[in-house]
Amino acid sequence: MRAPVSTSHDPAPPNSIPELLQRAQALAGYNLGELAASQQRELPDRLTRAKGLVGQLVERALGANAGNRSAPDFEQLGVELKTLPLGARGRPKESTFVSTIPLTDVHHLEWPQSRVCAKLRRVLWVPIEADPTIPLPQRRIGQPLPWTPSGPQEHALRTDWEELMGLIACGQIERITAHLGQHLQIRPKAAHSQVRRIVQDEHGAPHRTLPLGFYLRPTFTALLLDEFGRNANHNSWLSA
Repeated sequence: MRAPVSTSHDPAPPNSIPELLQRAQALAGYNLGELAASQQRELPDRLTRAKGLVGQLVERALGANAGNRSAPDFEQLGVELKTLPLGARGRPKESTFVSTIPLTDVHHLEWPQSRVCAKLRRVLWVPIEADPTIPLPQRRIGQPLPWTPSGPQEHALRTDWEELMGLIACGQIERITAHLGQHLQIRPKAAHSQVRRIVQDEHGAPHRTLPLGFYLRPTFTALLLDEFGRNANHNSWLSA
């Protein structure tokens, strides 16, 4: 008989990467109903108005400590946690939020110091069933996938970031659409459409715009899943 999910409501942050991975592996196979019950939380019928709930449940179970700050979720380990919703065929269902975007004072910002670079340096992906035919409490948690960008992957991400941030730095935010960027895209990141930020346009005039965020395209995370499928023992940073 399977042991219940730990009922420790607020576990301390893991002290090492192997400890983090062990915790994540221990969650694999459980469903969201079991995880929510272990934290004395109720699941809604649908995630339409609670899109961040699944990530919050997993973060709490694993002891993430960055909160809403721009640091990686496991700050001392430099590891970002990303849940990855998978459809019926085991493919990513949606783009993955990476970070919010600073819309002012970006002219001197470089890739190595960017939020995106910090967030994607080391990622622990946790796949989650997201087939709409499966009731939310019954959706299972998958095996964790540790990832760090390869040289070509980081180059491609950096190229997208520099192109998109270049438009922001030049005050050409209105030219940005979700179609730009091969792997990274920019999309609005706001609680509702009335939220606005003041920025300068290309002529230096004040301009109101939605808050924006960087997202990884599902085609990119699908490639990562294929990579893990070819190399099940991928452990490029587990010994760090």
